[in-house]
Amino acid sequence: MNKKGLAILMRTRMKPNDASKLAQSPLNNIVKQSVSNSEGNQSNGGNKNLSAYNYTDRNFENVRESMHSAISMNKTEVLDSVLNDFSEGYFSLSYEDRRKLLLMLAKECDLNRTQVHELIKQYLGLELPSRWNVQSSGLEEEGTLSAFYRMERNLRHALKPKYEDLFERLNTHPGGLKFLSSLRADILFILAEENLASLRALDSHLKEKLSTWLSPAALELHQITWDDPASLLEKIVAYEAVHPISNLIDLKRRLGVGRRCFGYLHPAIPGEPLIFIEVALQKNVAQTIQEVLWDDPPIPESEATCALFYSISSTQTGPDLSAYEILQPGLSGINLGKFLIKRVIKHVKRDMPHISTFATLSPIPGYMQWLLSKLASQSKLAEGEALSHSSAEKSGSTFFENILEPEEERGLMEASTEFVAGNNGMEVMLKLLTSTNYEWINSDELLSALKPPLMHLCARYLLQEKKRGKALDSVANFHLQNGAMIERINWMADRSEKGLRQSGGIMVNYVYRLESIEEYAHSYFNTGHIHASNDLRRYVEVQPKDEFDGQ
Repeated sequence: MNKKGLAILMRTRMKPNDASKLAQSPLNNIVKQSVSNSEGNQSNGGNKNLSAYNYTDRNFENVRESMHSAISMNKTEVLDSVLNDFSEGYFSLSYEDRRKLLLMLAKECDLNRTQVHELIKQYLGLELPSRWNVQSSGLEEEGTLSAFYRMERNLRHALKPKYEDLFERLNTHPGGLKFLSSLRADILFILAEENLASLRALDSHLKEKLSTWLSPAALELHQITWDDPASLLEKIVAYEAVHPISNLIDLKRRLGVGRRCFGYLHPAIPGEPLIFIEVALQKNVAQTIQEVLWDDPPIPESEATCALFYSISSTQTGPDLSAYEILQPGLSGINLGKFLIKRVIKHVKRDMPHISTFATLSPIPGYMQWLLSKLASQSKLAEGEALSHSSAEKSGSTFFENILEPEEERGLMEASTEFVAGNNGMEVMLKLLTSTNYEWINSDELLSALKPPLMHLCARYLLQEKKRGKALDSVANFHLQNGAMIERINWMADRSEKGLRQSGGIMVNYVYRLESIEEYAHSYFNTGHIHASNDLRRYVEVQPKDEFDGQ
């Protein structure tokens, strides 16, 4: 093993393979503080504890003072020192003190609403000029316009919270952007506990600033190779959790012949991939993750016609990409992946013109959660109504819906007799899918009985289940808003424990058609229209004729 491989191996073994634990987390501070308090109570007397509290109070006051100085100070030569004191002092605080400081920042450094209210009254008191659109106006109207412009400038200034100055100064300070990400991670953690309006406003301003500073124009698309520093490769190992990297041989293979890995880097956060995507060069669109991750020799790159995106690890969570792994919690909700795939497609197409197909092999992280909830509720309704109503009355119930086709239900009831008992197919299916050891994947008979309902319900989940007019599944929403279409769902494509838990082992291929990306993205954004293949449409039992596009 070379020195680089040894360095990566040792450093990743010393760190947890969990990206959320690598980032500085408020939870760590809670634990540290609890341990510290416990040890102090056991080993120190009352005077020593009082001394410790006094030190903590002084430390908090110092950090608070440096925070206010960083906002109000104008002298450039001392500002860097003050920003250093604030950022270093902040990380020395306990969780409770960080919380107290952030609440102070949100309230004490908010905008002056009394001033805003007074300015609005003055603005409303100005008389509108008689002509707005005439190029040359009289001196009197010019004077009135000047008063409007002056008042609007004052309003803009008054509507800017004081803490915005702190954010902007930290952004230009060495290490400041990363510090702001950690700061927002703490804000989000506190908001999860207490949803305060002032703290929401603080988070909204910081998120808006981070979105601007981390725009695609400010990010560098970097192809990650084995020649990159070990410190960067170690982060790829640690952060990749869609399909975890098992060892150094696996890592080297993912960066070698027939593979590509691209990441977004920011000059203010050197060596830190904010989001990265892994690509396999293949002859055809893979139907299982085993085809991608097996140790078989790759095909010659000159024979490849397909670039398959099989893993995206992102800094964000939330509605766009919550299923993919989090690198920096403070960047949650900032869509860094929106332009990444398009830039990677452009890069690959430029280097390899013979690649004609761009597709994904993606997880369906919300499918099983949706399905199990649906099965549980409908099974309970079926059981209750069977006791009080006839079959005809039950079928007409407003809430009851047998989500299985008659032949699917018969197949499940017949195949499951040796495994589980149930009053109907939905109950049987629920028991099989919630078994802890997934014994159903070892039975050819159960696999055969489960495949039709799992596949057709998966198509329904992807195509018809919506949230605010968009795809319910977070990964589907991500690819559809980027201009992809849903091409195919694949049976037993991921037999790992995670794959079975998330989607019953089913994975999906999204395809990016170069000539249609903008059209598809536009129609999905405006109307929620989902483009899908005819093969996928056939899984959905009843639908309007042109609900989905056939491709």
